[in-house]
Amino acid sequence: MKYILFFALTILLTNFSFAQNTITFEVKDESGEPLVGANIIIAGTTNGTVTNSEGIARFKDLPIGETNFVISFIGFEEQEITLVFPQDHNKTLEIELEDGEELEEVVVAATRSSRTIDDIPTRVEAITGEELGEKAAMNSSNIGMLLRETTGVQMQQTSLSSGNINIRIQGLDGRYTQILKDGFPVYGGFAGGLSIMQIPPLDLKQVELIKGSNSTLYGGGAIAGLVNLVSITPEEKSELLTQR
Repeated sequence: MKYILFFALTILLTNFSFAQNTITFEVKDESGEPLVGANIIIAGTTNGTVTNSEGIARFKDLPIGETNFVISFIGFEEQEITLVFPQDHNKTLEIELEDGEELEEVVVAATRSSRTIDDIPTRVEAITGEELGEKAAMNSSNIGMLLRETTGVQMQQTSLSSGNINIRIQGLDGRYTQILKDGFPVYGGFAGGLSIMQIPPLDLKQVELIKGSNSTLYGGGAIAGLVNLVSITPEEKSELLTQR
């Protein structure tokens, strides 16, 4: 019987020691304006919260005994307060933080250059000459063969029935690759969402490939990079191309 009473008393004391105590803080500055986002933590722990849009923060399920709270905000002096529960249970405390030391001035400087974005050097990979003619001979129906073996470029088939293919650069989706013809967007800038099957390589002088974002010059469709198809320039005299 004694053991049963001792066990019951232990349970009651344990429940009592972890009673649900609640405390509410209203954090303001010296002018009485609420401080939004002020940090309130229990000293020596990582338990804490921040004030809402009205400068109010609330703690629940606090144990019985003394609890130290640390209130801080950028630009204000830190304040520490000690509360005893259950005496301070369900109270609302107004905390006024004093202005602390002024933060150091941050200076952002920029130098204006006379060089335009168009003139800034850009790394361009080009497929020209014999390499272009060899790959065009292997597949003269579309430009897929020209880019298939280029590092960082992946050809993704998007349709089994029609064989549509998109160009993926550096792992990004095909809609982020812009296709240009002599510097102008193909298909009105929507080439990333259309197939390259309709672009034959037979009239190309070279293929220029830029890996990396060029959205500043060519819009959101060039986030991954762009492919510029440079056409052969017509000459006064006709020229016959033969394959050996």
